[in-house]
Amino acid sequence: MFEPIDTQRLLLRPTRPSDAQSFFERRNDPDVAQHQDWDVPYPLEQAEASMAALADLKVPPVDEWWVLTVANHDDTEIYGDLVLKLGDDGRTAEVGYSFDRAHWRKGFATEALSALVDWLFFTQGVSRVSAMLHPENARSARVLESCGFLFEGYLRNSYWRGDVNEDDWVYGLTPQQYRAWLDRPRHNPDKIELVEIDATNLSQVMKLETHHSQESFVSPVMVSLAQMAVPPFEEGPDGTKLDSQVVLWARVVHADGEPVGFVLVEEPTEANPEPYLMRLLVDRLHQRRGIGSKVVDRVLEQARAWGAESMTISWAPGVGSPEPIYLSKGFVPTGRIEHGEVEGRIIL
Repeated sequence: MFEPIDTQRLLLRPTRPSDAQSFFERRNDPDVAQHQDWDVPYPLEQAEASMAALADLKVPPVDEWWVLTVANHDDTEIYGDLVLKLGDDGRTAEVGYSFDRAHWRKGFATEALSALVDWLFFTQGVSRVSAMLHPENARSARVLESCGFLFEGYLRNSYWRGDVNEDDWVYGLTPQQYRAWLDRPRHNPDKIELVEIDATNLSQVMKLETHHSQESFVSPVMVSLAQMAVPPFEEGPDGTKLDSQVVLWARVVHADGEPVGFVLVEEPTEANPEPYLMRLLVDRLHQRRGIGSKVVDRVLEQARAWGAESMTISWAPGVGSPEPIYLSKGFVPTGRIEHGEVEGRIIL
């Protein structure tokens, strides 16, 4: 029998027939259903039949979807639900989630999913947990990534929703990967160093990676290394291409002696005296440690050492964007937007 799971703020329990109304309302919210695989309107009769059938199941079945209701600790308010499908005779699992719009952006989905993954790996002993989502569902991708899931592939035209052929992103997680995620450093590092990249640390740099959903904000390290090998040509004030190439300043970020990130800056030149922070990447296992903010401070110090009077940067808005860091450091949008990215400038 499945025993309900208590987390810091939530209760994960099997469904009851009385959950049908909440389930029905959630399934019919167009914002909740936007990137899901059910059709709207979702009939109340279907919700009632599903909840009644699921209430008879004391344990998750194999090769069938099962639903857990997510409520507050007192079980007086329902926040959403988790879905689970065991496969391979119970040795693998696929998961999903949906939450009432009123309870978005509170971290409930991440908290609930983490608890379910814990149970699947450490109580059930499954060998793999996977999830699929629509490529435009950035917030859902961030939930998975916040639980340690890794992007595994892009399935094109993988299913039909009505008359529309849709794509899927596939995420997966193994017990070994999950333990590495749980064991990642969480503390604010005492020392940040920007170390020159050379033959002794290049392999460490190549292993750095951000979350997949953040690749729309920062290119993978391999792209940056390719640009270092063949720097782009400088542009004049009017945007014309010059004969000289950009001078790139690249460093691997060390936090307490461990490589955790990468930074790439266009140095000031005679043609372009204003340095440009071209790329800042913090490895997925070292985010939310205050590293990015400290790296920006070091880069600004370097720009002052070059004698620069100002510095520019650009960022793409969206879920997971580094925009809050840059604004907090004093970068101000210039009003220029190029390729969907907002240009910002700081006076040194």
